[in-house]
Amino acid sequence: MKSLHRLFFALLLPFLGIQALAAELPKPNIIVFYTDDHGYADLGIQGSVPDVKTPHVDALARSGVLAKHGYSTAPQCVPSRAGLMVGKFQGRFNVDHNGEDLAGFNKETTIATRLQNAGYATAQFGKWHLGGTAQIPTHGFKHVFSQNSQGPFSANITLDGQDRRMENLPPEMYHVDGCSRAAAALIERYKEQPFFLYVAYRAPHVPLDAPKKYCDRFPGQMPERRRQALAMLSAVDDGVGLITATLKKHGLTEKTLIFLIGDNGAPLKITKADEPGGGPGWDGSLNTPLNGEKGMLAEGGMHTPFVIAWPGTIPGGQTFVHPVSALDVAATAAGIAGLPTKPGDLDGVNLVPHLKGEIKTPPHDALYWRWVAQSAIREGNWKLLRGGDREYLYDLATDLDEKHNLAAKHPDIASRLRAKLMAWGAELNPPGLALGPMAATWNNYFDHYLDGKTTTTTGYEQSKASRPKGAAKKAKAKETH
Repeated sequence: MKSLHRLFFALLLPFLGIQALAAELPKPNIIVFYTDDHGYADLGIQGSVPDVKTPHVDALARSGVLAKHGYSTAPQCVPSRAGLMVGKFQGRFNVDHNGEDLAGFNKETTIATRLQNAGYATAQFGKWHLGGTAQIPTHGFKHVFSQNSQGPFSANITLDGQDRRMENLPPEMYHVDGCSRAAAALIERYKEQPFFLYVAYRAPHVPLDAPKKYCDRFPGQMPERRRQALAMLSAVDDGVGLITATLKKHGLTEKTLIFLIGDNGAPLKITKADEPGGGPGWDGSLNTPLNGEKGMLAEGGMHTPFVIAWPGTIPGGQTFVHPVSALDVAATAAGIAGLPTKPGDLDGVNLVPHLKGEIKTPPHDALYWRWVAQSAIREGNWKLLRGGDREYLYDLATDLDEKHNLAAKHPDIASRLRAKLMAWGAELNPPGLALGPMAATWNNYFDHYLDGKTTTTTGYEQSKASRPKGAAKKAKAKETH
């Protein structure tokens, strides 16, 4: 009888649809680690600075891919998270910056919802920042453990991954450690079925609050804010180690695709002032060797740490040199899980065929950004950056730190890229390349980083005091989130 069943199934296979076939195949697990205000320099494997220690993330990258040109979709928290979760550029649903309401996001289908509908156990940990945390389950996450500080936080599971009523919980552990432990517990719970974990550590974002045990890993003379950032990232690294060890314990390493991405670059406030207290200001992280910082579409604002690993499927030891985007997470997840999508549902690309070498061309013809008064396009190694009336053209192959504006030398390239950028901007909601004027803070940033002018006021002081009264709401996006 069994042989007849096998024969029947073999004869039936050619007539089954692709989606039906995908439903019969084991679905891989997916984990997204999302760090917060994490500068490009601050992974050991980047080789940018000597003081950072991230052995577990470095090992993850060696088991898979270090994407040297990985990008967030914005230089700020809310829009970058909205784009990641939906898989479409956030300007298509009117979530361009932290000051927008979230009505557009609430109407979109997240990748968590798509995966949940396909039978995945879904869970969110840490920083949400896309509306009330008690509403996270409405966006596709069955389980919530939204601790991102040492204050009360929304959760419907315990540290041990057991269900409980959704309500505020008091912290039992340091927020980074608590998220890691709860995520590992859910892997234990769902080891026999596919899961999607979104682990969004609030690190090294201010307020800087690393416990002594992590700070003690970084002795010696350095700015205290730097020590705190390194310590918070060391806690993140321990969490990545705990979670990957839990996967290995249950034989899930080769069944799990992992991303680690920063939501935007580090805020330096120009002077990197080592102010006491660990509150608003420089978060201690570094964007070296990139120019600029959070709040800019210069490389330092949205060119972030970006690691991808799927041992056994994606060959390890790779350094991927083509630009990739956080938008690619949703498209990749949909592709490997066999999820049905329609044209226009997702703006990203399934990266797996590219990382396996099955597709030799770059994943993207171009990447695009719009953030308040700034916009940018990267096509190959050429990048056009606009800020208000200013325009810059860079060849990132030879000038990754954006020191040499070539717009006057190559007006034909600038014109072509500008036309592509404008055509893309016309598709957004609302359309256009700027939603308001350049605030004084951003003008100061452009003066300092891109035009080589000196400033006499710290970036933090500017952010509090220098914006003109009556500026458009959309030019007043909060800069501290």
